[in-house]
Amino acid sequence: MPELPEVETTVNGIKPWLENKRIQKINVYNPSLRWAIPDDLPEKYLTQKITSISRRAKYILIHLETKATLILHLGMSGSLMIINNETPLAKHDHFEMIMDDGTILRFNDPRRFGCVLDSQDFKNHKLIYKLGPEPLLPDFDGQYLKKKSLNKTQAVKNFIMDGHIVVGVGNIYASESLFIAGIHPNKPAGKVSLAKYKQLALVIKQVLAQAIQSGGTTLKDFINADGKPGYFAQELKVYGRKDLPCVNCGKKILQKTIGQRSTFYCSLCQK
Repeated sequence: MPELPEVETTVNGIKPWLENKRIQKINVYNPSLRWAIPDDLPEKYLTQKITSISRRAKYILIHLETKATLILHLGMSGSLMIINNETPLAKHDHFEMIMDDGTILRFNDPRRFGCVLDSQDFKNHKLIYKLGPEPLLPDFDGQYLKKKSLNKTQAVKNFIMDGHIVVGVGNIYASESLFIAGIHPNKPAGKVSLAKYKQLALVIKQVLAQAIQSGGTTLKDFINADGKPGYFAQELKVYGRKDLPCVNCGKKILQKTIGQRSTFYCSLCQK
């Protein structure tokens, strides 16, 4: 599943191709995504200029000159491609926007858990208005985490993956951040100290920023056959390393399921 760094890289990848261009045509080939693409969307935004493209959590926001916003989510298997009109439709291509210069943004989603919606007030859209802070912004810090964790008995890994607490800390980066901060993923969130939460907040920022930076090298090649930036070629310290030696102490990395997600950790380094 694309996580926050992959979505940020996608936003950065499509921006130069779409911003300040006008929508010439919208084609919907299969409206049956996680939520159906609105019937009126293909006609509603014709000739409108895209003023900017941004991200909120894992939602890609395409802002239009009339203050309307297209809300896209990649789901579990989705990707956005910048192509030209010579690129044939592929299996699972569900939606495309053709710009006034011929540039095409095409959405492919084999599992159809993504979405293409619209809103006149995206900040108050039902999918967005209850979301927690962005992890890379100043209002996300250890004090905030400690305050939110008071009396919570859920595992700290589930706690930091809760989009109402903080957005964009997906499974991979939650495991990595907890390992670097030395916190056992199954520890009750309310039992984590303020000092540890301060360390964890800093680590989350560093891990996500590093992942986004690693994705920067894909941007010049974003217009390609599949459009997928993929997971970044970085050396993960625990995720996916079951039974391999811990990079710190040499003890075998363990795997267990927490909140229905595979979780990787070191029982010696994480307390």
